[in-house]
Amino acid sequence: MIEHVYTVSGMSCGHCAQSVTEEITALPGVAEVDVDVPAGRVTVRAEAALVEDDVRAAVAEAGFTFEGAVDLVP
Repeated sequence: MIEHVYTVSGMSCGHCAQSVTEEITALPGVAEVDVDVPAGRVTVRAEAALVEDDVRAAVAEAGFTFEGAVDLVP
């Protein structure tokens, strides 16, 4: 599993998190999505690397703004 972390703006409630989760889960290979609304952070676990433009499109479809990937220092 590969973990991807993204920043998404415009989310303010559980319904927002559900919308983002539904759209990203529809992407091929996505196994799990965890949304932290207060932090504006979305963690995605997938079987392979995701194409950032696909994630951006999924977030836009949910009605929110994709700000970019978060660089995690190991």
